[in-house]
Amino acid sequence: MSNTVTDDTGGGRNWTFLTNHGHVLLAIARDPTARLRDVAAEVGVTERAAQAIVADLEAGGYLRRTRVGRRNEYTLNPAGRFRHPAEADRQVGDLLALFADVPTAEAHPRA
Repeated sequence: MSNTVTDDTGGGRNWTFLTNHGHVLLAIARDPTARLRDVAAEVGVTERAAQAIVADLEAGGYLRRTRVGRRNEYTLNPAGRFRHPAEADRQVGDLLALFADVPTAEAHPRA
């Protein structure tokens, strides 16, 4: 599954509206017990890149990782604010509700 869009004008510039961080967050919102290799495959990045992104999201307070047996389970913080100043007044829960098809407040309590 590719997350990049080729310019229709034939310029060949690839870009996407959401960053890989956003895509990883959404993939985890859809399946909080997903293996990172599956998240990486869904997003279209390497497993190592997915690990680094999850570490960034965890350090930023957007998710919490809990070990359950041999797997990780993720709890999202929908109250986290967007990092860019233009959207800093909005919560990431708005994005999760729009794209993840899950009721974020109930399915993913605050971390």
